[in-house]
Parts: sequence; structure tokens; C-alpha cells
Amino acid sequence: MKKPLVIFGSGDIAQLAHFYFNTDSEYKVVAFTVDATYLTDTTFCGLPVIAFEELSKHYAPGQCDIFVALSYSKLNAVRKEKYLAAKALGYRIASFISSHATVLNENRIGENCFIFEDNTIQPFVTIGNNVTLWSGNHIGHHSTIKDHCFIASHVVVSGGVEIGEQCFIGVNATLRDHIKVGERCVVGAGALLLVDAEPEGVYLGTATERSRVPSTRLREI
Repeated sequence: MKKPLVIFGSGDIAQLAHFYFNTDSEYKVVAFTVDATYLTDTTFCGLPVIAFEELSKHYAPGQCDIFVALSYSKLNAVRKEKYLAAKALGYRIASFISSHATVLNENRIGENCFIFEDNTIQPFVTIGNNVTLWSGNHIGHHSTIKDHCFIASHVVVSGGVEIGEQCFIGVNATLRDHIKVGERCVVGAGALLLVDAEPEGVYLGTATERSRVPSTRLREI
């Protein structure tokens, strides 16, 4: 029998969590929860939505686990706050690790992690609590991703990299080996990071500019 799970959230990421947990985990989602001020509907994905302030009256700690399905808003601070709030109430915190991910680090993965399909996690990697790895990333050997980070799709983290708490790494970013990324850094889409990143730094990739030649003048397309 599958374990009952409550998901915190009622947006796109919560809907994705509902799909992934129900189809590829030991859990069965039984309800959703949000803060009372954000409770605009009583059902989501065909299941009840309960005010977080009232959750323990309906699904007490010990009766079910919880998963906080929120994005990287405010550099992951909102997800961090709700994760810690659920822990403070005594709930066990679930993680999702896709069966379609390659995980070779002896499951050194913390609580409330959301590991999507096609991630490659090499040996001796350590992943902290409340970390999201969207699909298709490479996390190189001996790297450490600390708590409350969000790694978007197709990121390359080379070997021996340390990523500090509450970082956001955008799609297709590349981090060379043995560098350190300080806390609360933003590494933008397509960025190439070759040296250590200072805490709270913003590192942006270079956007492609439009060519002066219109597409109608391209002979081979």
C-alpha cells in the first residue's frame, strides 16, 4: 500500500508533483495545502485543498508525509520557509527521485528534493535539503549542492563544484570543475562560470542578437 502524501502548493509545480509522486513513487497524494490567505479553491487535481494552518486537524503528523512543491521565488526563500514550517509541525518530509534519473551517489540526497528524469548524479555527490533538479542535468563527481537550491534544465556541474545555499542556476549553464558558488547566487541561462562566484552575485549569459540579414535572404534554408 502506498504512503499518503500532502503537497504544499496549488500551482504548476504542485500539479507536476502530483503527477510524479502518483506515477513513480511509493506515495499516493491525498490532499493539497496552502496558506489560508492563498486558499481560493477547495479542490485541486480532484483532491481537497486545506489551509496549512488547519492541516494537522485533517492530516496529522504521523498519518502522512508532506512535500513542499514551490518554485525558486525570492531565491528559494519561500520554499525554504514552508519546508521549515512543515518540519516544525513534526511532519516527515518526502523527496521525489525519478526512476528515470541516474543516481550513483549512494542516495546522499536530503529531504524535500525534487529530482526529475534524465538527471545524472555521479558518485560522491552530496545534495542537501530542499533542492530541485529539473530534467537533464549533469552533476559531476565529488560536487556538493547545499540546501534550498534550484537547478534548471541541462545544467553541467563539473566535478568537485560546491554550490552554496539558496542558489539559482539557469538552463544550459556550465560550471567548470572545482569552483565554489557562494550563497544566494544567480547564474543565468547559458552562462559559463570558470571561476569562483561571490555570494549574492549575478552572473548572466550573453543573449544572442538578431542578425541584420532577414531570413528571406538566407539561400540555404
